Amino acid sequence: MDIVLATHNKHKVEEIRSFVGDMPITWMTLEDFPHVGDIEETGETLLENSLLKARTVHTITGLPAIADDTGLEVDALDGAPGVHSARWAGEDAAFEDNINKLLHEMKDVQPSDRTARFRSVISLVNGSDESWVEGSAEGVITEHPQGAGGFGYDPVFFLTEKSKTFAELSLKDKNKISHRGAALKKLRLLLDNRLAGQPENREDVSL
Repeated sequence: MDIVLATHNKHKVEEIRSFVGDMPITWMTLEDFPHVGDIEETGETLLENSLLKARTVHTITGLPAIADDTGLEVDALDGAPGVHSARWAGEDAAFEDNINKLLHEMKDVQPSDRTARFRSVISLVNGSDESWVEGSAEGVITEHPQGAGGFGYDPVFFLTEKSKTFAELSLKDKNKISHRGAALKKLRLLLDNRLAGQPENREDVSL
């Protein structure tokens, strides 16, 4: 089976391949299909955006496509930045720009009110066959970045049970408890069923 990962984000590719890279699948990314170009994320939910990207890439390449959309939901900000997480500080915002905006918005929020969660939705599209899985992780937004690993908001997403931010964890440890890791475990099961030719049980894998 050939599958296209609908992303240019090398960090996402690394995390996804760490979970499913050993499967009998030839993995490609948008780097292999430069003519696809940028895909405008016009959906109002993570699911809508992940399906939009997977559908677009499948239509253009003719291959099964996997896409994810991830959002940080901060309780003190009424769930923001949510679906706008990647571009919260602007269309061409860097990771640091988004973090700086988040910390500025939360400068007066008390530690007990800084709760948040990451949510990831991963969609698989192959013709009329569309499936999706979801994972989440609960945490707290720190007052200052901590750690040099990870990407995105990882340096300010603190996990109480680990006493570390995502950016302070190894990729292996992060994948055990992260939102994307939880979703990827479900994705692997979905792909195992596809490779075995088993019919899909939507109740097991869908939202």
